[in-house]
Amino acid sequence: MKIEEKKQINEQSTPFPIRHRRKAAILSALLMGVGQVYNKEWIKAIFFGVIGIVSIIAIPYFHHGLWGIITLGEVPGPHNDHSIVLMIQGLISILVLLILVTLYILNIRDAWKTGRLRDQGEEVPAFKKYISQLWDESFPYIMLSPAVLGIMFFVLLPILFGICIAFTNYSMPHHIPPKNLVDWVGFENFINIAKMPMWSNTFLGVATWTVIFAILATTLNFFGGLFVAVLINSRYVHFKKFWRSIYILPYAVPAMISQLIFRNMFNGQFGPINMALKEWGIIKNNIPWLSDPFLAKVTILIINIWLGFPYFMALMTGIMTSISKEIYEAADIDGASSRQKFNSITLPMVLYSTAPLLIMSFSFNFNNFGLIYFLTDGGPTGKYPAGSGAGATDILISWVYKLTLNTQQYHMASVMSLIIFVVIGSIAAYNYTRTKSFKEEGML
Repeated sequence: MKIEEKKQINEQSTPFPIRHRRKAAILSALLMGVGQVYNKEWIKAIFFGVIGIVSIIAIPYFHHGLWGIITLGEVPGPHNDHSIVLMIQGLISILVLLILVTLYILNIRDAWKTGRLRDQGEEVPAFKKYISQLWDESFPYIMLSPAVLGIMFFVLLPILFGICIAFTNYSMPHHIPPKNLVDWVGFENFINIAKMPMWSNTFLGVATWTVIFAILATTLNFFGGLFVAVLINSRYVHFKKFWRSIYILPYAVPAMISQLIFRNMFNGQFGPINMALKEWGIIKNNIPWLSDPFLAKVTILIINIWLGFPYFMALMTGIMTSISKEIYEAADIDGASSRQKFNSITLPMVLYSTAPLLIMSFSFNFNNFGLIYFLTDGGPTGKYPAGSGAGATDILISWVYKLTLNTQQYHMASVMSLIIFVVIGSIAAYNYTRTKSFKEEGML
């Protein structure tokens, strides 16, 4: 078939010509805003044209940023290349380029749509009418755009930076800018966690205690709050508002203040608890509440119950008071005992309403940095190699803090952060999607 015959067939199969839309799209692809000039949309042409000109002017910055994140510098020294600064500039360049590419595509799409209107013989809307239509049709996207930009540069950028650090050798003493450069090492840090005894043994011990602590802390707080809530809602207990107010006080006091007070109370040498036990003749020698590895962990769990159960108590009290009394009356008519009513009515209703919050509480306890830091500072030390920086009561997040501030092993701290994110994200997502409340919400 000849080329001229193909053209005739295409023109016959197309209800409208495509001359304007094609020209406008090609011109906008060549230079942002030119397609809008062709369509005689002057304000949009100025808007896209300014963006295009700024993008061209910023090409050297983007080139330097991309070069920096690939090489991380070539010449070390205070007045030369700083690897970390180059990495951040590179990440910013990538994010800005993504935004510009999006605007570039929108610029071509806008020129194409306006050209299509011209091809169809329709009137091109005035700028005011275009803005009104855009506001009506894209209102959610317009309102979400500032939040998306904020998330990109204040949330996504730090996350990407942390991920990148995990694949470098950014650490003391030989790879700290600006005196030295940082290099990309690939998966070497992840391999070292599995192979090097100092890192593998420490990671296994800290990770195991972290999981145990998160499970026990969440479970004890949950059932502690449930136990108190059941007692307060009992028909035999009077002055319910008074008891609720008393038991919510531990949650109302700032956690840091409570933790520092408990640290002094459980001090092994001059703490008031040991002094009182001695005076009462219960003990002869001081109990190392926070200096013995096992006792320190038990003490942390006990204190965490005091700090955490009021939240679940208040939550479950509200749930219990909202359960219809007719259900309990029907159970009484059927001859159900108090235990049967609790197992068949109260507990299922409470679990249904609190299951997502229970998962959130597990995630919080998995990263409960404040409790560990203000009570024991991760100590006592001596259980793990000194170079690892970990103590007997350290959880992963407090170990990351020490690796960052104390030993400046930034690369390993980033690796731990990634592991925490993957573990917490996977467990939380899996368990939350299996809850009854999530499944019923998805059916709505």
